[in-house]
Parts: sequence; C-alpha cells; structure tokens
Amino acid sequence: MTLQLRSPLHAAHTALALAASLSILSLSAHAQSAPATASVVITGNPLGREVGAQPASVLAGDGLALRRAATLGETLDGLPGVSASWFGPNSSRPVIRGLDGDRVRLLDNGGASVDASNLSFDHAVAMDPLVAERIEVLRGPAALLYGGSATGGLVNTIDNRIPRVPASGLGGRAEVRLGGAAAGRSGAAVVEGGGGGLAWHADAFGRRSDDLRVPRFTPLEDGQPQAPALRVRNSAGSASGAALGAGWVSERGFLGASVERYDSRYGVTAEPDVTIDMQRRRLALAGELRQVAGAVNKLSFQASRTEYEHRELASDGTVGTTFKSTGNDLRVELRHAPLAGLEGVFGVQTEAMRFSALGAEAFVPGTRTRSQAAFLLEEWTAGPLALAAGARLERVRVASMGDAADAADARFGTPQERSFTPRSASLGASAALGGGLQWTASLGHTERAPAYYELYANGLHVATGAYERGDSTLATERSAHVETGLAWKQGASRLSASVYRTRFARFISLDATGFNVPDEAGGVVPEYAFRASRAVLQGIEIDGRWRVFQQGFALDLTGGLDALRGDNLDTRQPLPRLAPLRLRAGLEASWEGLRAGMLLQRTERQTRVPDTDRATPGHTLVDLSVSGPLRALAEGGLWVVKLANAGNALAYNAGTVQTLRGLAPLPGRALSAGVQVRF
Repeated sequence: MTLQLRSPLHAAHTALALAASLSILSLSAHAQSAPATASVVITGNPLGREVGAQPASVLAGDGLALRRAATLGETLDGLPGVSASWFGPNSSRPVIRGLDGDRVRLLDNGGASVDASNLSFDHAVAMDPLVAERIEVLRGPAALLYGGSATGGLVNTIDNRIPRVPASGLGGRAEVRLGGAAAGRSGAAVVEGGGGGLAWHADAFGRRSDDLRVPRFTPLEDGQPQAPALRVRNSAGSASGAALGAGWVSERGFLGASVERYDSRYGVTAEPDVTIDMQRRRLALAGELRQVAGAVNKLSFQASRTEYEHRELASDGTVGTTFKSTGNDLRVELRHAPLAGLEGVFGVQTEAMRFSALGAEAFVPGTRTRSQAAFLLEEWTAGPLALAAGARLERVRVASMGDAADAADARFGTPQERSFTPRSASLGASAALGGGLQWTASLGHTERAPAYYELYANGLHVATGAYERGDSTLATERSAHVETGLAWKQGASRLSASVYRTRFARFISLDATGFNVPDEAGGVVPEYAFRASRAVLQGIEIDGRWRVFQQGFALDLTGGLDALRGDNLDTRQPLPRLAPLRLRAGLEASWEGLRAGMLLQRTERQTRVPDTDRATPGHTLVDLSVSGPLRALAEGGLWVVKLANAGNALAYNAGTVQTLRGLAPLPGRALSAGVQVRF
C-alpha cells in the first residue's frame, strides 16, 4: 500500500495557510488518545483550560497500566504521530512526527530531565514508566513554553513525587509484571499519605530482563550477513530506583521537595562486549501560591538539580568512556488577573548544564550550556471561540572546554563559546462548531540554538559506526509550522483528524560527506557532518473510536492512520529515519470492567530514504489483550494478560539508525501478565 502525500497535503496546507492567517494559536491541548485516558492536558496550557489547537495524547490510570513497557519510547510508540528510535529493548526514545533528539523535549514533572539520550541512540532515557502516574504528549511545536528543544513536541512524565493536593490517611499501589519477549521481571510500589496539611510520597521500582527474543533472522553487521539468530545479542538489562517527597499543602497552594535516584545497567547491542552502567540523582523543589493579592492570581515555581553519569564497561570490567552531565533549572510563572477579557501567564526560565566525556570513545569535548528565557501567553475567549497569542525570547550560550592540557590526541582545539538569541512566536484559534465538533488551527515560528554536539563533535561515534564532525559556525535552526484539525466527540465515540506542515529555513542534520576516515583498527569508517539545510516535513494524523454496540456489554471499533513525508530541499533527498505510513485497526469488548481487545497494526515498507540508507520492509503486528478489575480488594486493582506480535512477524523499525537496524528487530511473539493492587 502506498500513500501519495504531496497532492492532498498541498491542497490541505493551502487551505490551512489561509485559515491560520486569520487566527492565533492556543497552546492548551485537546486529548485524543486511547480510552481510559485523562482528558485534560496540563502541560500545554498553564492557564489550565482545554481549549486548544495543539494535538495531544494523555495516558493515565488503567490506560497507562495497559500500555506500560520497559522504556518510555516503547510505552508511547503507536500513539498518533509518535514512534520510537529503538536501539534495542533498553534504549528507545520517543520520536514525534519524525523529529527526535534535541527536537523532542523530555520533561520530568514539568522540569528538565537531564541525561545523555539525546547525544546517542544507545543511551537510555533515565526515566522508568513503572512509577509514572500520567504521561502527556504534545505533538507539534511546544517551543513557546519550553524552548527550541520542543520544536517537534514534548513528553511530560508526572509521578506526584512532590504532592500537590491535600492527603489524609495512607494509600498507594503496587504492581508486578512478568514475561514479554525479554522475559522481564519488574515490580513497583507507591505509598502516599499525610494529614494536617502535610503530604508525603515514597516509591521504589526494579526490573530485570534477558536478551530479547525475536523471530529467526540473519543479523547484518557492517553490511555483512552473520549466522542466523533468535535473540538480539547483548540486550539484557536491569534497572532500579526510588524516591521520597514531602510538602505542605493547603487550599491556597503547596510547597514541597523530592529526592530520587535511578540506576540502570544494560548491554549495548552494537558492541557485543560493552555494558553501560548508568546513574542519575535528582533533587526537585516546587511550589504554588493561589489567590495572590493584586494583579497576580497565581505564582508558581519549580527548580531541580540533576547529576547524571554513565560508564561504558568492557567485558573485563575496564571503563572505556565516562559521560557526565550536571544540570540545574528554574522556572517561575505568574498568572495575572483577567484584564479586558484577556487571561495570561508570564514566565521566566533558566537552565545550565555541564557535560563531559572522558575515554576512548569521547567524540565530544567537555561543554557548558546556559540559557535564560522569558515567555508570555495570552488567551481570549468569547462563547465557542478561543484565541491566544504568545512569544518567547531566549539567550543561549554554548561553550567548548577544548582539548585537555595533557590530551594525547588533540581534536577539539582551544576553548570557545557561541551565543544565540532564539525567538519563537505563535498564533492560533479553536472554535466549537456544535454537535460535538471542534475546529482548530495554528501558525508558529520556532528557533532552536544548536546543541553542543552539533557544534563541537569531532571523533568516531561507535554507536553509529561513523566519524562525526560538528560545525562551530552553525546558526540557529529556524522553522515555520502551520496546522489545522477537526475533532468530533459524541458519547463514547470520537474522531479527530489533522494535517500539518513544518518548513525549516535551517534544518541541522547529520549527513554523509562521501569521505571515509581511518579508524584505530586499520580500517575506514564513513564521515558524517552536521550541516544546516532547507527542509520540509508534512503529514496527516487520523484517530478514532466508534461505539458500535452497547446492550449489556459494549463493543468498540478503533482505528487510526498517520503518514509523514520529509525532504531535504537542498540535496533533494528524503530525510532519514522517518516512520512510514502506519495503519491501526482494533476491536474491543467490555463488560462489567472486563475488557478484551485485538489490535492490528500495519506498517508499510519505507522506501523513501536517502542514498546513504536502505529501505525497511513493512510488517503487520497483531496484539491481543484481556484485563479486568480486582473486585475483592477494597480499593480495587487491575490484572492484565497480553499476547504481543501473535503472528511472530519479523519486523524492523525504520526509525532505527542503519548501523543497528539489521542487528535489532522488533520483539517476537511474547506472553506477559501484570497485576496492579491499589490500597
């Protein structure tokens, strides 16, 4: 099956451009995800209203429990417009509308999440879905509130580690999961309590997994076929973590703090003798004061300090390379009282991160990134119409420490620093048209400062099998985004559709130069360089649910489609690692809390790839699930049994970097079960 996007999307985008020129962007989000998900997105709109133009998905409650996987990328993969980078079962980062890395912002309770997952595909995200209470995904630019690193969208993981609502007595949940293609064993417990204005939270989790089991395949290493295999080599892993949080909560607000740790140890599929030992420590503070006197209705702040380190260990235990990141962030928001029909929020944000890489595979020098920003969002509503406008101004400084004084291999030169002033603005509108129908449109301009590795990389990156060169003369990345959509909801049935187009005046990408560079083993590796070029991304997303029967039990049909096309306008080549056309169709039956479902997911062959890549075959996956409540417990609970990839189809992820795609297929047929108990 082939979908030609150019003609229909061109017509849709033309109509959208005319509509958007008359409207202004609302940054709140309309939830359009699976059943049993929450319906209000707090990440996209600090005003707390659901009037929005930005597509979003929210996972919470049973909906999140049914989708939980070992990584954040796997948990979210398959939501409209969302795929995953997939570097094996331990390293899977969300990809939103074909954009990843420093164009998708990962947030931890609304604050910065510091790790090294944006630097390399083999670096895991330092957050585990086991203890998350809610995950919010915004698709499309969210740079106005969260900076240029949210050009493609953002993911906010919320875990209530800093209590925000009054608590009394004792409660919580415990969860155990077994099985899956990696023979996973995982468990988590969350306990919360309080009284007299005091609230506290504690959680802990742990997981272990074996090498990933896949259908029989022929691994490709350096383009050469290897002996057939049934498992992905060196893909076993383990992770554990814990957190404590407490605060004072009242009707007028809250003030609290939390401390947490995250530890993980997992194999690197691209390097059969390498294991990554990861640690993250985080301290967070947050507070909010409501009913403030004068022109200010609400004052809120959040701050955090994160220390991250991971060591790449050889089979004999020696340390090859050590990556360290230390980050601090502070965000303050002021919500003003209604003024001439306008309600709005003014905010300031500051972030600082120090990064270092020491060892044989350090292809980036030590760096320091600092940013300060101010942003403003104003909304105006009149009956069914909601209008909003906003702007953000940033100042970003990215410094390279250069080569160490005793460096044996001088590659990074003398210390240097670049400064950037990214500016972002957005316009849009949403309107209720009656009969459960809502129209939205948006128009925005986003700028992003180049990341430290895009500026200063200069060395062999083993995970990608290439010699990567940064460009310290790069300017800010600039893009313009236009989008429109319709959403309909009537009872248990809903349907949403949107089309979008993002055009980059300077799209920073890692491209092959056509040259080879000698490596230490006496061979050669291809040279890749970060370059800025003109590019365009355009796509369509459709998602829906139809209640076809409800008489004693309910029967629902679900379905969706997302398609994406991206082109480098300077080289006239397709952009790399884009998800192909994906179709979803499902059938769900429910009766008195029991639920049974079947989901068919068809992913088409991806043939639109640059000359330096290979086509990825299409595949069809069938997943089956049964779940139900634990009625014998006073507070209830949930049990779930899932059979993933029931047909045991051999499948590859087109978003995986080419050097690993042939080594790590998607999981094979696997049975898993889980129980969640609430108390």
